[in-house]
Amino acid sequence: MSAAGRPRRADVGAAADPAWPALVAAITALQPLQEADGSVPEADRAAAAGLVREIAGHVGVLSRHVPHDAAYLEAVVADLHRWVDDGLGVPDFLDSILAFAPASQRVDGLVHLVVFPMYTQNGSRDRHLEAVLLEVVWPDLVARLEAGDYSNKLFVPVRFLGFTAGYDTNAAVLFPETVAMRSVPAFTWGAIFADREAARFRRVVSVAARTTGLALPPDAARLLADQELAEETFVLWDLIHDRTHMRGDLPFDPFMIKQRMPYFLYALEELRCDLTAFRESVRLEAQGVPHARLVQYGVIFDRIFRFAVTGSRVRNYDGLAGQLLFAWLHQHHVLHWTDNRLSVDWDRVPDVVLALGAEIEDLYWRSIDRPKVAHWLAAYQLVAATLTPHPTSMWAKGPDALPLDGPLGGLTDALLPDEFPLSMFYEALSRKIGDVVASTSGITGTTADEA
Repeated sequence: MSAAGRPRRADVGAAADPAWPALVAAITALQPLQEADGSVPEADRAAAAGLVREIAGHVGVLSRHVPHDAAYLEAVVADLHRWVDDGLGVPDFLDSILAFAPASQRVDGLVHLVVFPMYTQNGSRDRHLEAVLLEVVWPDLVARLEAGDYSNKLFVPVRFLGFTAGYDTNAAVLFPETVAMRSVPAFTWGAIFADREAARFRRVVSVAARTTGLALPPDAARLLADQELAEETFVLWDLIHDRTHMRGDLPFDPFMIKQRMPYFLYALEELRCDLTAFRESVRLEAQGVPHARLVQYGVIFDRIFRFAVTGSRVRNYDGLAGQLLFAWLHQHHVLHWTDNRLSVDWDRVPDVVLALGAEIEDLYWRSIDRPKVAHWLAAYQLVAATLTPHPTSMWAKGPDALPLDGPLGGLTDALLPDEFPLSMFYEALSRKIGDVVASTSGITGTTADEA
């Protein structure tokens, strides 16, 4: 049951069918036989072919539970058999990915079975066959907002019901471009696992607040105590964040992850989208929209507590965004670390957060009038005005120390892997809550409150 008493789908339908654990077992047996690109070496092809045929059979059985996905799952079965017939080389699931359209079926609680050879962001980089059983999270509040001023036709918030090894990780998104296919079409959806985001947030922020002595406002404490409320809050946050990547006074390519851009630009883009969600939630709160105040707590706490100390220190742009928000709040005297306790002047927080958002938006607005290198330098200066770079940084020494007369890649290479090291506060916090952060790998809404 959910915190509000609504039954989950984990004990009914496809999740309760013996074909689901059988499918997981067959895929688990296949994955070690696959190369990084998804192909199977010749020596293992006979065993793999039997497993793939078995997988196709299980998909066929499970499809009876999701008749709305009949065309897609028929295409999956066809792609699996064709993969075997073609010798189990690099898989090609273009036909089935084109048949899957979850954004056209955003109905709260609707279940999908997803089977693709794919890599999982923040998880495995191998393009192995994976299976995910999920349900859509589409609260009435979000449906109304999306139908009005916050249209985002590609956005699909979801919740885990089950998964194979690639998602027993930190992966919390399901994007079609990660699937193995012969050509790349225009994509029409992107899924975000709201239950994993909410569960990680609740566990880490609860411990971080206790560790730092932060007295939580009552509604923030309620957010941390209620998984379903947190999921709905994250769906609203993600709805606005996701659409912001495509809106605003943008450079031509604000967030093209495959480009070799300095990682602090990705940090600013993620923070821009979060601070836009914060700004809009302030506006929605004034209109009396439920959850809007909770989005503000979510943006601040997730960024300054969880993101800042999650992952390695190598080009960690999400961590950098969290560090920047914390330092900005501290240096504008709304966040205080006094007597080894953290406190926040909540009445002053909106104006200060919106001021940082305005700084980033001005950087973007000026970008189209600047050469790319000048934009990169201006973005670095924005970050370095609040965060202290590493003492050996070439970027911190200014343009005269940088290879401005060569390829742009030289500028990216000149960045240190950890250009903006953790502050003393974060070094101490990381030591105290690092184990808790690590414990959230593989977490779901149903495991959120397990020790």
